[in-house]
Amino acid sequence: MNRIKSTLVLLCSLAATAVCAETVQEARVKKLIEPRMGANIKVDSVTKTPYAGLYEIRTNGDIFYTDENADYIVVGKVIDTHTYKDLTKERVDQLAVINFADLPLDEAIKTVKGNGKRVMAIFEDPNCPYCKNLHKTLQDIDNVTVYTFLLNILSDDSAVKSRNIWCAADRSKAWNEWMVDGKPAATVATACPTPNDKVLALGKKLRIVGTPTVYFSDGTRTGSALDAKALEQKLASLK
Repeated sequence: MNRIKSTLVLLCSLAATAVCAETVQEARVKKLIEPRMGANIKVDSVTKTPYAGLYEIRTNGDIFYTDENADYIVVGKVIDTHTYKDLTKERVDQLAVINFADLPLDEAIKTVKGNGKRVMAIFEDPNCPYCKNLHKTLQDIDNVTVYTFLLNILSDDSAVKSRNIWCAADRSKAWNEWMVDGKPAATVATACPTPNDKVLALGKKLRIVGTPTVYFSDGTRTGSALDAKALEQKLASLK
């Protein structure tokens, strides 16, 4: 600990004192909290938050909080009582930003509406009711290309439904008919390879734990329900 502190103090002599003071404290909190998190748990980082004197602990994609002496671990969401924003969720989404171009779009169902210039990707399960609500919202959105990754995590028959949709002559039409009208795709009798395992691995890599999860072309994501107005505003803000 003394060696870490000495190194940071040396660096502080070359930088802003206030910033470095927090860096030293963050290193101290990390040193204290890691052995208290339990066996085989590695703390990726500790960052001082601007609220309530809490320190954010990141480990394996999860966020927890602690005090400056690491005496307590706080598990749950931090909500701003003035705006009712879920600050924990905002932070998780901020940390989840990706390079959209890295997504394997050939493993997704492509749906083009209008000129298709605006682009988004959605991870969905065919048995997800919230995904169906999102599809109703998408009916009012034009000039967009949607890439749908079939992430089968909710039910044993999700993979079966997804396979029939993926193997349909018109995947986009089959997916839309199922999500909007509840019309199942015809059962596929012949062998048909699907990207199911690859999408599951991708979802795990991106730490997606629920559907729908939406990625926009700027790499940001949301798992929140968006109404047509909010979705249109987000798409219009992207260049």
